[in-house]
This record gives sequence, C-alpha cells and structure tokens, in this order.
Amino acid sequence: MPSVSPVPPSSRDSVVVALRAAGCVFAEDEAELILTTARTPAEAAAMVERRVAGLPLELVVGWAEFRGLRITVDPGVFVPRRRTEFLVEQALARAPGAGVVVDLCCGSGAVGAALAAGLGRVELHAADLDPAAVRCARGNVAAAGGHVHQGDLFEALPADLRGRVGILAANVPYVPSGEIGLLPPEARAHEPLVALDGGADGLDVLRRVAAEAPRWLAPGGCVLVETSRHQAPAALDAFERGGLTAHLAVSEELYAQVVIGVAP
Repeated sequence: MPSVSPVPPSSRDSVVVALRAAGCVFAEDEAELILTTARTPAEAAAMVERRVAGLPLELVVGWAEFRGLRITVDPGVFVPRRRTEFLVEQALARAPGAGVVVDLCCGSGAVGAALAAGLGRVELHAADLDPAAVRCARGNVAAAGGHVHQGDLFEALPADLRGRVGILAANVPYVPSGEIGLLPPEARAHEPLVALDGGADGLDVLRRVAAEAPRWLAPGGCVLVETSRHQAPAALDAFERGGLTAHLAVSEELYAQVVIGVAP
C-alpha cells in the first residue's frame, strides 16, 4: 500500500463508526484500507462516502488483493473473490509445468495474473465478452506479457491455441437467473449481469465450456471451473460428457467448489 501521513485516531475512529453504521461487518479493516489508500483527507472522506452509499470496497479504493497481487478493478467489472484463489491453487497443483494458460471469462484478469505469477514464464491469454472487463484485464496481465481478447468464450481465442492449453481457468457465471435478486446489493447494483447470471440452473455457460474445452487442451491439460455445492454433480457430469476425467475439489474454509476436468 502507498505510504500516507498518519491519520489522527479521532479521524480513524469516526471512519470506523461511519462504516459500521452503514453495515460494514469488517469496519476496522475497511477503514484501515481506505485511510492507507487515500492520498489526502478529502480523498479519504470521498471514499468513505462512496462506501457508505453501498459501493463495493474494491471499487472504492480501485483495487482488490488476490493471492498477494494488487488487481486493479474498474467500475462495472466483476470483483475477484477470495474463494477463487482456491481455483488458482488447484490449477497450480495440477499443472505446475504448464506453458500455455487461458483465463476465460476473465473479468479483471485476476486469475490469469495469479497463474502467471505462480508459474513464472508462460504464454498467457485471457478473454471476456465485456469490453470493460477486457480493458481492465489488459492492465492487470501486462506485467506477465499476457494477451487479452474480446469475444464469446472460445470464439475470442486465437485458433493456434487449439490443443496447446495446459491450464484453462474459466470462472464462469453460475448464479441461476431466478436467484440473482438474492445476491448482496453490492453485486446486483455494481457488477455486470453477464458475469453473474448462469441461466436457468446456473450451468449454461459451464456446459458450453465443458463441451468445447477438450479441443483446446493439450494432452493432460486441465480445465477448472468454480461452481456451487448443489450444482457440483451436474457440473461433473457435463465435464465427463465432454470426454474429460472429472473430479471435485472443495475448500471448506473458503466455501469453494472447483470442478476439474483433465484431458486424456
């Protein structure tokens, strides 16, 4: 975090009180983050005002921490979740020598950036349908020499990637359409619907990825998709129907379920 002038305790306390009154569960942590990010007292006050009004913290400060990286998050772009770090961990464990990585439905590009950081020198490609996400991801994967493409799933990717991908991470939308209204207001109001809505049962996009992934994976390459606990059996079935060897990895700590499909 950038260094700033110390904030008087009374100011810090008032920020905590304001955030707590707005319903922020981790008010002390959020106050610390805002006050150490803001360059001036006026900027800090504006950040607090936006947070109290319901703007996600990551959009207030302009970035999110993801596996130790500072990921820029622009307005209108899906905010990377901590639970998705589990998907990255599983990918690195499964294919520590992967030379070609694809981050599909990339949003901010957090997953691709984290995979590149964990693997070292890789050929990294990311893709998203949303122009705002593509612009944001380009900045976040630039340090890794990543390429970001705009388009619908695999249609966005260069054809010469077919049969070469060692890790295909696809953080697809998986909220059932009828449950979008149950999401926290921060997600409903500030994140793109295309990054949340997975269709009637939440698995529309996942099924498309499972059906086409085998054409893009290298022998022994893996595709990883985050899903929910109750969707996991259907997701596993979709991967197996696509000709992949599939299994489920679960993190109770992060409330994360990741379906992994491995090419023959």
